[in-house]
Amino acid sequence: MRGRWAAMLTATLVVALTAIGGGAMATDPVRLGSAYVLDEAGALGGGELAAAETELSELASTTEADLYVVFVDEFTNPSNSEQWANTVAQQNGLGPSQYLLAVSTEGRQYYLSADSEGPLSEEQVVAAEAAAQPHLRDEDYGGAITATADSIRSSLGGGGGAGGTGGFPSGIVWVVVIAGVVLLVIWLVLRARRKKSGTVAGGGPAVEQLPLDELERRAASALVQTDDAIKTSAQELGFAKAQFGDAATAEFEEALATAKANLDEAFTLKQQLDDATPDSEQDTRAWNERIIALCEQSNAMLDDKAADFDELRKLEQNAPEALARVQGEKAKAEASLDSAAAALQTLRSAYAPEALATIADNPEQARQRLAFAGEQLVAAEAAIGAGKGGEAAVGIRAAEEAVGQAELLEDAIGKLASDLAAGERNAVELIAELEQDVVTAGTLPDPDGRVAATIAATTQQIDAAKANLASSAKRPLVTLKSLESANEQIDALVKGIRDAEAQAQRARQMVGQLIMQAQAQVSTAEDYITARRGAVGAQARTRLAEAGASLVRAQQLQTSDPEQAMQHAQRADQLAGQAIQLAQSDVGSFEGGGMGGMFGGGQQQGGGGNVLGAVLGGILINSMMGGGRSSGGSLGGGSLGGMFGGGGSGGGIRPGSFGGGGTRARRGGGRF
Repeated sequence: MRGRWAAMLTATLVVALTAIGGGAMATDPVRLGSAYVLDEAGALGGGELAAAETELSELASTTEADLYVVFVDEFTNPSNSEQWANTVAQQNGLGPSQYLLAVSTEGRQYYLSADSEGPLSEEQVVAAEAAAQPHLRDEDYGGAITATADSIRSSLGGGGGAGGTGGFPSGIVWVVVIAGVVLLVIWLVLRARRKKSGTVAGGGPAVEQLPLDELERRAASALVQTDDAIKTSAQELGFAKAQFGDAATAEFEEALATAKANLDEAFTLKQQLDDATPDSEQDTRAWNERIIALCEQSNAMLDDKAADFDELRKLEQNAPEALARVQGEKAKAEASLDSAAAALQTLRSAYAPEALATIADNPEQARQRLAFAGEQLVAAEAAIGAGKGGEAAVGIRAAEEAVGQAELLEDAIGKLASDLAAGERNAVELIAELEQDVVTAGTLPDPDGRVAATIAATTQQIDAAKANLASSAKRPLVTLKSLESANEQIDALVKGIRDAEAQAQRARQMVGQLIMQAQAQVSTAEDYITARRGAVGAQARTRLAEAGASLVRAQQLQTSDPEQAMQHAQRADQLAGQAIQLAQSDVGSFEGGGMGGMFGGGQQQGGGGNVLGAVLGGILINSMMGGGRSSGGSLGGGSLGGMFGGGGSGGGIRPGSFGGGGTRARRGGGRF
């Protein structure tokens, strides 16, 4: 099941069911839960409901459009199907690329709510709505879901497009909002510093007493918070080792390793909850409770060592020395930024834009982080001059993390360049091997034409790969995957005539190649998410964690069981790719229709843009909270994304939750 919850900034919805004649229930606009289908009318059986969830999950993964479906007995307050459906969509924070099919089974009304700036045109929305009507008339409610999803999928060509996004309104209103956020942050910081206590999931009743939706929300939020806390703690450990040596940080390193192991288990449980297999309510509750417990334990261990760690750093006492050190690190990062930007420009002349998507804005992001670091260092220097060591320490720590992220963003360009070059080399080698396999396959008997068909398909893949690698818009990693798919097909024909040693050598070569690809994909995802973790929610992080676990299993089995190792490597590569897509979607929502609007959008220059970069990187609040280690029961995750429940599509903020997008006013729907 997919862990989602309504945006915390939208109005709370009240579900009121009152009996009316004939046993039907009049239903006010409802609150969408964690699933795609909300069936309050009992229209679907258990098997149909599970099938519908799978169908809509696949639609989301193949088109980047979400379809939610609600069945109720009667629409009320308002009773008009159009107004009722649009009210549900708006109050649940659905964004431009998210659609809602609302059906009143007793009132026999229906309506497909759609944003005017979404990826579907008006005609395509009408077509999707019309596709459902015959099935609704026959009370084939599962068929209505399938028909609507198929129509959307067909309209988007299996790809999907991002709809228009809006930003925040400008003017004095947002001055007040920003001031309110700042005051809230300051209050939470002071409270966290005074109390040094709290749980990841926050206050309130024990988890055993929580409704399931709230439990799922807290578990997802806990994952985001703990993942950020561990990432920040790992960075701080590296800084401390360089400054103080291994012996002084041994206990903190041990606590961090245990916290990471706990988080890995928690992410594995979240992956099980997110997969296509339906889970019982008992398992769902037990696994979410376990996730929260693991996260709380991890944070408690880090918090236990945090006091000693903070004492070790003693930034307040040695602020001048620390300031000089970070200034030197910033100067080094600035000196290498131009070469990193030039390297990216060189890559753009050789590779397709989609091959460089994860690093396309890295130089600009690095500039924002360094500019923010510079502002913090200037403020810290002034604070030192005024004898305010505590204020100086906060600024130095923020600058230190910003510089670290700038270095990561710069290094990611070189890493991807190496991965793309390796992908090209592997593709060229595999082309040569496939050409030899084509020759070998040509000598085989072909009574049913299967050999000829496989040879033709393989030759077509070879020709396409050669054309791509010879172009100025290469996609070597995608090309390599296509060649590997072709290799699986033709290898099934020719492996029987290879000797055992040649077959074993080919298997070792292929598994090594697949593991290398998976390593590159996992590394790319890790770099992208780490540098933008203020916007990335639980789903992307879960996929990445599971990808890392699959990669480890592939490496462990590489020698003893190459076949199993290949399966794990392929799974790691696939999950890491999903993590990148989910993270990019989260970041897009953040910069386009989410928090980016507060600072004028993701491309704004100057102070606002620098602050936005710090928030996107999860730096700004981390630093104010003492490095993001303490859960504190407050902002969470060391980011504004955590403040609102985890950020992005994987967590608390649905795209469009802040009022972006167009209008949902459209004549449509009707009776069936």
